[in-house]
Amino acid sequence: MSRKVKIGTRGSKLALWQAYHVQDLLKLSGVDAEIIVIDTKGDQVLDVSISKIGSKGVFTQELEDQLLDGRIDIAVHSAKDMQSTLAEEFEIIAFTSREKENDVLLSAKTGIDIHDPEKPLTLGTSSTRRVATLKHFYPHVKTIDVRGNLQTRIQKMEEGHCDALLLAYAGVHRMGYDSMITEELDLAEFTPAVGQGSVAIEAAKSLDSALRRQIIQACNHPETEYRLKAERAYLRVLEGGCSIPVFALATFEKEELILRGGIISLDGQRRVSLEVAGERRGAEKLGQKLAALVFAAGGKEILDEIKKS
Repeated sequence: MSRKVKIGTRGSKLALWQAYHVQDLLKLSGVDAEIIVIDTKGDQVLDVSISKIGSKGVFTQELEDQLLDGRIDIAVHSAKDMQSTLAEEFEIIAFTSREKENDVLLSAKTGIDIHDPEKPLTLGTSSTRRVATLKHFYPHVKTIDVRGNLQTRIQKMEEGHCDALLLAYAGVHRMGYDSMITEELDLAEFTPAVGQGSVAIEAAKSLDSALRRQIIQACNHPETEYRLKAERAYLRVLEGGCSIPVFALATFEKEELILRGGIISLDGQRRVSLEVAGERRGAEKLGQKLAALVFAAGGKEILDEIKKS
């Protein structure tokens, strides 16, 4: 194949890391690729929280426009930024191998301790899931809304806006800030956003089928794909965007796929978290099953309340 695959990406350092990662995977399979940087609404509007911009396609809309008209062949996203339902012209064709899924605390200070109610602590985060989780387990911790790329957030922290940042390990690690991690948070409490730690590759359904096959072969990690299919099926039923504190994590134990997930009220008072298990080939059914159980256990009321507010 002679022509280069055109990879569309946002322009932040982390988004570019993801695009170069996909370019490297393609190169290993003998496929040449070039990177095209595209500005999105989520990158332009930095003074408003994501939940207020509207969570559908905040970081994806402009990339999808270019997929449709063929200016790019694939778009590369953080899997956790992908809306649960894509417009019918699009599909996710690959998920890259998943990084560690935990949330972490990042700080330039020593002695940061989320567990000590006697020590005042202010954390910077723009995630409703993380804020609600803190209100539930650590109500003594204060939060402020911090948006922008990782470097901008670290700068805000160093200027004194907060004591530490609450972030995904994957982004921190990929940007080389491991030395600033003060704590890796427990997955049972801070169950991640759907897809956290993986890179999703989106294409228009009109993409040349031979090229599509090559990209899948080069980039898709089957185990991650099953895990994310289960998580995304769960999210789809809950219609959870960035503004709803929904969480889910699928893992493999031997051959069994275990899916744990739930929802928290915005004030942190009510938290539903349940677990289901099944076969990998029934990943999407497993997600739907978990959603039905979460709804029946009070999740439906929580979701309706959040949507009203």
